[in-house]
Amino acid sequence: MSDGAASRAAAVRAVAGVLGPGQTLELTLAAAGAAPGARALSHALAFGALRFGHRLKKVAEGLLARPWESQSAEVQALLLVGLFQLEYGDAPPHAAVSTTVAAARLVGEARAAGMINACLRRFQREREALLAAADRTLGGQSSHPDWLVTALKRDWPAEAWQVLEAGNEHPPLVLRANARQLSTAALAAELAVAGIVTRPVPFAPHALVLERPLDVRELPAFVAGRCSVQDAAAQLAVPLLGARAGERVLDACAAPGGKACQLLEEVPGLAELVALDVDPGRAARIRDNLRRLGLEANVRVGDALDPATLRGERFERILIDAPCSGTGVIRRHPDIKWLRRREDIGPLAARQRQLLDSLWPLLAPGGRLVYVTCSVLKAENAAVVAGFLAATPEAAEVTESASLALPGLPPWPRTAGPGLALLPGVAGTDGFYYACLERCAR
Repeated sequence: MSDGAASRAAAVRAVAGVLGPGQTLELTLAAAGAAPGARALSHALAFGALRFGHRLKKVAEGLLARPWESQSAEVQALLLVGLFQLEYGDAPPHAAVSTTVAAARLVGEARAAGMINACLRRFQREREALLAAADRTLGGQSSHPDWLVTALKRDWPAEAWQVLEAGNEHPPLVLRANARQLSTAALAAELAVAGIVTRPVPFAPHALVLERPLDVRELPAFVAGRCSVQDAAAQLAVPLLGARAGERVLDACAAPGGKACQLLEEVPGLAELVALDVDPGRAARIRDNLRRLGLEANVRVGDALDPATLRGERFERILIDAPCSGTGVIRRHPDIKWLRRREDIGPLAARQRQLLDSLWPLLAPGGRLVYVTCSVLKAENAAVVAGFLAATPEAAEVTESASLALPGLPPWPRTAGPGLALLPGVAGTDGFYYACLERCAR
């Protein structure tokens, strides 16, 4: 068994786990069984196959004698991994074909090896015509599901193509300096000594974007708790929340704890930070991150929608990092293109509204609630907040005035509806939505 075939087989297993059972790529890569020396290649192949897979699927449909849907998840994954290598990869074409065919045997699809070989070789001969056919639709050109393309064109007609292009980019690694331990400039200097080039972000003063991604576990500053990984757009939650010393703060849906940790780093002297999450395993990740950074919070396991979870409590600041479609972070998680469906959006929006309705009564008069998603869909963002505002007379939207605390913030699309939308490809960050709501003091 060649190392090349083993790497391809691990990538195929990971991709098949997304296409078939619908698991996340993070989980399937962990279970794929790649040897340490093959892990980097298998990960790159799996990410690439899913990132460009909607275009490559259309190519494969032009190569197959039987419908795509009739193929096993492993055969689908073999085709995507093989086609990705031929169209986007660095391996010589003959090696890409031979190792993918060999991988078919390793993943239990020996009977399909001949068909995989024939499809990949035919693609080499008919590449231009097959790609032209795939690119007849915007979904094919952009390698995104058709439902999402339609939604983006409806919500952001002027920016849709930029958002789609950004979804296929390799995301940068962005660090957040631990304000309790060192300045952003000091972190940049420490990294520069190690030959790591960074650049600051004007509207996120603790953020540094690395010129080249690396394994963050190799950074002494990360291991020692002097920095964390967090996109610049995600770092806006804390300044928009505007918490002050002596206040009680609730971070609902807090896992894995990035925003909670940032809050503790940048706002010393809080009376209490309650970091709540419904999943015990994810709550454990909050504790792990707090421990690495030398921070303390009241981490609780509970459902924010259950009235008993926080009954009788009152907070001056509430952060709702609401579960969402994740359509703003596709460049980091290309499996979202395959795992999300049009029919998911309605139930997600209903839950998001329920979170607002459930947690608003816990906000003290004069307090502020910040609603956050990493979605770019208005159904989960402005529509949810607008509906809540219409039903809640004591709630005032103050996003624009709160954003004055973020000098250097790039202009965002000012379409009808409340909130601030940072779009991938437009702001140069992941896609995030923020709405700042204050409760009128009695």
